[in-house]
Amino acid sequence: MKTLLLGGTGYLGRHLTRHLVQSGHPVTSFIRRENAAETVRGLGARPVLGSLAEPGSLAPSIAEAEAVIFAAQLMLDEERRAVAALLEQMEGTGKTFIFTSGTSILSRATDGDWDENSFGEDDSFEPRRQIAPRLEIEQMVRAAAERGVRAMCVRPSLVWGHGGSQILREFYHSARSQGAVCYVGRGLNVYSSVHVDDLADIYRLMIERGSPGALYHAVSGETGFGAIAREIARLLGVGIRSVTVEEGCEIWDRFMSRIVLSSCSRSRAPRTRAELGWIPSSDRLDICSDLSHRNYIEAGDRVAPSWVGTASAS
Repeated sequence: MKTLLLGGTGYLGRHLTRHLVQSGHPVTSFIRRENAAETVRGLGARPVLGSLAEPGSLAPSIAEAEAVIFAAQLMLDEERRAVAALLEQMEGTGKTFIFTSGTSILSRATDGDWDENSFGEDDSFEPRRQIAPRLEIEQMVRAAAERGVRAMCVRPSLVWGHGGSQILREFYHSARSQGAVCYVGRGLNVYSSVHVDDLADIYRLMIERGSPGALYHAVSGETGFGAIAREIARLLGVGIRSVTVEEGCEIWDRFMSRIVLSSCSRSRAPRTRAELGWIPSSDRLDICSDLSHRNYIEAGDRVAPSWVGTASAS
């Protein structure tokens, strides 16, 4: 299926592009700058210049595509505007639209403690105020199935693999900036996780088999943040240190400390497994196997993710 990928030069986007191309799905990858074109071509995709701030600039590419995947990282208000404009252009076409959400929407504030709640795709929950607009975007996407768009959502959990996880980079950042690998509270909190290659396969299966209006989770395991911190400390030969949420805001940022590193976000994927027939690879289940990757060890100064302003309020 001819696929237009928005966010194709990011961590997920690069691996998703390669996987789709290898699976026989021609990919056109949106780029904002010409200097990204060679990266896209190297992955086997065709680059196209455009701006999500001006979704009309993508109209010719949308007209050519059979499927559009939104994997771009934007602030939530920008994300809402871009997704709404894309869905409006696709209304009545029957084309596939896949929106990338995330399981931060399920996170429970625990100050570093464990939480027993684990959510499947159909389980109800109350989103935290800082991330609640994401649920509204999901609902808008799923409702587009009633307007002639084969629209679906996927919620990746903590994505890792090939040394590219932003969250794992944060633990290494704390070691460089604090002299010890830091975790919040008792470090018993958990984010469910998935390898980026297994996640890419879910997108492929959604294109090929997904149901209009459906929501799919992407999760294959979970490991406590304290355990991750201890393993990184062992690899680096440094100590570990528990910090408060407020201290974490200074080490990382408000979103990373409050919504991610101090919270529990545990999820299950019953629909993904049953409806799409997805099974994660048996050799890609242990997030700790990624911790020794040179990308983390050799990383430079921290660059805050584009979406950190989501938690600008407490």
